[in-house]
Amino acid sequence: MPTFPRRTLLIGAAAALAAPVLFRPARAQGLAPTPTMRGGANNYRPGAPIVERIGGGGFLMTGSVRRAGDGAPLAGRRIQVWAHTTEGHERDARSHGATLTDAEGRFALDMPQIVPAFGQPHGHLAYDSDYDDGGFRTVFLRPIMGSPGDRTLDVAFVLEPA
Repeated sequence: MPTFPRRTLLIGAAAALAAPVLFRPARAQGLAPTPTMRGGANNYRPGAPIVERIGGGGFLMTGSVRRAGDGAPLAGRRIQVWAHTTEGHERDARSHGATLTDAEGRFALDMPQIVPAFGQPHGHLAYDSDYDDGGFRTVFLRPIMGSPGDRTLDVAFVLEPA
């Protein structure tokens, strides 16, 4: 049996231990859940109907829904949208509607132009677990638009299992 200097054995053993780390496939970092935003639930209407669009349209609310941790897209999740628009106040039933995410976890809902309320143009969105069987925690968002003239607003939900 051949003999090796101790230094060669230590270097070889260290390389063998490190090899799995060097060749391990990349894994997604843990994707943190989206926290509920302050004011997000203002004027929420439980169980708003799923609609093709809200009012006459002209403004596009879009977004994605992913699972916390691995970031997997979540299909078929129910997202409610409402806002103060050119056609109604955010407390009006006609200013509320819901849509479902597609296979890639994306959603889009055409609605009237959002206008400033309380000095800020903003929307409201909700993933409400009471109206969905997905087993995730409820999240309310209140994203502020960059400008009152913006014609779209894109948001991201990262849902945490309940």
